[in-house]
Amino acid sequence: MTASTHWLATAAAQAVLERGGNAFDAAVAGAFVLHIVEPHLNGPGGDMTGVFATAENPCRPIVLVGQGPAPSAATTEHYLAEGLELVPGSGALAAAIPGAVDAWLLLLRDHGTWELGPVLAFAIDYARNGHPVLAGVCATISSVADLFAEHWPSSADRWMPQGRAPVPGELIVNQAWARTLDRILAASEDGAGMVAASEQGATSASAATAPTREHRIDAARIAWSEGFVAREIIEFIREPHRHSSGTDHAGVIGADDLAGFRAGYEPATTVTFRGHTIAKTGAWGQGPALLQALMILDGFDDDHLDPSTALGAHTILETIKLVLADREAYYGDADVPLDRLLSADYAEERRALITERASHEVRPGTLPGHEPASPPLRTEYTPPNAMAGHVAAGVGEPTVARTGTTRGDTCHIDVVDRAGNMVSATPSGGWLQSSPTIPALGFCLGSRLQMTWLEPGSPSTLTPGRRPRTTLTPTLVLIDGEPVCALGSPGGDQQDQWQLLYLLRTIVGGYSPQQAIDAPAMHTNSFASSFWPRVWAPGESVVEDRLGADVIAELEARGHRIVVAGGWSLGRLSSVSRDPATGILSAAANPRGAQGYAAGR
Repeated sequence: MTASTHWLATAAAQAVLERGGNAFDAAVAGAFVLHIVEPHLNGPGGDMTGVFATAENPCRPIVLVGQGPAPSAATTEHYLAEGLELVPGSGALAAAIPGAVDAWLLLLRDHGTWELGPVLAFAIDYARNGHPVLAGVCATISSVADLFAEHWPSSADRWMPQGRAPVPGELIVNQAWARTLDRILAASEDGAGMVAASEQGATSASAATAPTREHRIDAARIAWSEGFVAREIIEFIREPHRHSSGTDHAGVIGADDLAGFRAGYEPATTVTFRGHTIAKTGAWGQGPALLQALMILDGFDDDHLDPSTALGAHTILETIKLVLADREAYYGDADVPLDRLLSADYAEERRALITERASHEVRPGTLPGHEPASPPLRTEYTPPNAMAGHVAAGVGEPTVARTGTTRGDTCHIDVVDRAGNMVSATPSGGWLQSSPTIPALGFCLGSRLQMTWLEPGSPSTLTPGRRPRTTLTPTLVLIDGEPVCALGSPGGDQQDQWQLLYLLRTIVGGYSPQQAIDAPAMHTNSFASSFWPRVWAPGESVVEDRLGADVIAELEARGHRIVVAGGWSLGRLSSVSRDPATGILSAAANPRGAQGYAAGR
């Protein structure tokens, strides 16, 4: 079974499964298609996070780390000297070291079975021969058309070759990316012998034994991080260009940064909720916030856990505010006291703060030996040195606006195969509006560093070599050591909020996966956003109108500042499931936007 945010990615992944590939082969094939068909939501120059379990070792959930760190020259001193108060939301200064491609290749090497060429064939075909462009892509290009025309000419050439944005359904191609993938494949064959020789300590490629599939994939990784791709990236970002700050800057990624990064694996962080083990990233991502929320909510009776009632919605929203306050105060690629944050005692302390009234405050908890960070809380922001008339375009995560209007999301894919291998992954970053297109490569860099602060003293302060505290947060669910569900959603700060609703509805409410995805969604904005310009909306929550007038009225009476969104506007969840007792598989996808797709056989 496969479920993803775009039908063509689901179809490609399912085709791999139908031809004997496993879940990891399929996920990688689908992910490279997502780069092509959702370029406003993810790209090769971006990042990804995955969590998976193998059929051979199902009780051990593993996190795939495709989040690159800050470059060695990305110091707070440099950014402040450039006249910045915040890391920009677009432009090469916002770019972490790209991590997505290396992570997907690592997963394919270690857990897949297919050669790289057949896996990439789907993406190469869509890039070279075209695919019908989504309305969301067209709208995104239109929204940044002036930026492209005035400041990012390489992006204008790439996305508006006829001097206009494409129209929905128009066939579009990306010949530069197709050629890049061809060159990576050629390098995988040409360089495999040298990789084998290096591994075996041979003095030359001819002296080594025949290279393997793994050697060929590693040679492709080297072509990316040390070869022609790295050279083109470094050369291009040397030229200053417009950032969301309204000022021009050059990027700071160097050759050593690209050559020194390799994706990797980490044990998942887990808690148990109502007999289910929930597996997430560490606190370098926002994943543990979902785990904290479940720990708090586990102390309430079931009446408090129904998102469709005023009591349940209020309890859930207040819980989310508490855990996101902790996220901003304590999370980052640093020494985070997760044992304390995820403990029953701490959950009880936090639970006691939830009353009948909505809080409009930011209330992080107290952790012995750890001073909570206090990032700036702004309800609006104007860059100090922006050019006259500057309008910040192409900034932040293209997620749901505060009004509930959908501007896009990120991407997501879930796959389970007949053997029981299961993977959930959220690729993002490198959006077409992140930074100027690198012409020779056909993609741009990401903007994940906007999640770091320039103020000192926070675990999320911009620090060379540290990962930005990403919002990418896929989920794996296990029962008795067997993976039973992989799920996730695009949506930046809302990702874990929407996944929490799914888990409560399926585990406590008895909903089927599709019913849980279809049910009315909501989220709060009462915290500092992870995305430039890092503003917050005290006490504000966004709800789909299908939650009902009576429920909405009671939430307002409790003190929530409610923004009513369209009935089918929040969330883009997908999931796959497996019943370990029968082996029966299932999948579910989001109907919002008529784009997500689930398939299987």
